[in-house]
Amino acid sequence: MSNENKMDKLVSLAKRRGFVYPGSEIYGGLANTWDYGPYGAQLKKNIIDAWWKRFVESRMDMVGMDSAIFMNPKVWEASGHVDNFTDPLVDCKKCKERFRADHLAEEHKITLEEVSKLPCPNCKGELTEPRTFNLMFETHIGPVSKDAKPVYLRGEIAQGMFVNFKNVIDTMRVRLPFGIAQYGKAFRNEITAGNYLFRQVEFNLMEMEYFIAPPKSDEEWQQVFDKWLGEMKEWIKSLGIKDDEIYIHEIEGDELAHYSKRTIDIEYQYPFGMKELYGLAYRTDHDLSRHMEASGQDLRYTDPMSGEKFLPHVIEPTFGIDRTFLATMLSAYSEEEVATSKEGETEARVMLKLPKHLAPVQIALLPLSKKEPLQEKAGEITKELGQKYRIEYDETGSIGKRYRRQDEIGTPYCVTIDFETLEDSAVTIRERDTMKQERVAIAELTDWFESNLKSTV
Repeated sequence: MSNENKMDKLVSLAKRRGFVYPGSEIYGGLANTWDYGPYGAQLKKNIIDAWWKRFVESRMDMVGMDSAIFMNPKVWEASGHVDNFTDPLVDCKKCKERFRADHLAEEHKITLEEVSKLPCPNCKGELTEPRTFNLMFETHIGPVSKDAKPVYLRGEIAQGMFVNFKNVIDTMRVRLPFGIAQYGKAFRNEITAGNYLFRQVEFNLMEMEYFIAPPKSDEEWQQVFDKWLGEMKEWIKSLGIKDDEIYIHEIEGDELAHYSKRTIDIEYQYPFGMKELYGLAYRTDHDLSRHMEASGQDLRYTDPMSGEKFLPHVIEPTFGIDRTFLATMLSAYSEEEVATSKEGETEARVMLKLPKHLAPVQIALLPLSKKEPLQEKAGEITKELGQKYRIEYDETGSIGKRYRRQDEIGTPYCVTIDFETLEDSAVTIRERDTMKQERVAIAELTDWFESNLKSTV
């Protein structure tokens, strides 16, 4: 299966099975916006919950928070976003379409200054000279916009953690090194086609600011940096993403952000190319020093042993939720030919081999028919297992078609309640990846799933 074909099939499956819908579809849509359907919303929540469990709840050196989307505009002035959060664009003089000049330069392996000599990718018309535009969405708070000061939809979630640094050290018993973590929405005024969920104007991030004492040597911060890189790689494995789908890209020279001393991109092999999945940056004390200077507040940390005051430095691991969702789905998507009930015939089986702890549905309860005794027994099992696991009840269609539906949404186990169940008090459990079936007593189901649905977070 070609990469392009795989992407088309995944997009089709995602809509058909209720994972992702085009934004505002009944009105013709809105560029670079997507809505998560019932299964997609659950998968996204499972990813967030697994991340929070791994990096916040399971660690003694991490606290969580949830900062507001709207912040005082002085925050964005101090952080450099008002002046530096820009991308170069070119316009077509003929069709008026806009394009990212840096993307065109990368694609054609030319400099930014040479981009205007290219023909328009849309109509072959003439392009303008590159100019910069700010990615921040500007709006106003107040009843009369012309009298109100502008505010911004946050373009990243990091600044909420930096401006609350003093609140955290004043209210929590934290000592360096420690981190602040949060997840939430961010907004960027993107002008380019988004490659499905990869690039959106409204997107979701999971991020940590890990504070360390000012390093006495490069080796000190490099050790912390490398440790976090290892943590991120382990997280990626827990998503079911293979090592050969990942590439570590060192950002160098002019490509480095203004706040970063070192940045690496963890890239994933998407069908449309090797592109960024996550980022890891050493931001030094850039952000705290800028906010301390602009606000006039003392944001220094006091060492409880020596009494020394200083601004901590920061290692920042960044995880895109939507890109995680897309990479997880792509890595899980699988097709295979399986035998049918007719001798010598096969049919295509599509499935999502999602990790069990991430699957939107973990157990599907399938009564063999709609006969009341089977429905009653299935209802009892659903009530019991539904207390702990994500359950779906399905009694519509042949058992084969119901298996296929559950394969497509990534359900690890199907439980079939048949007429034998009424006599032997046992059910048939069918495993997704191998299609192997096992007869298990109803009284042992809780223990069976406890063993086979262990979390890999």
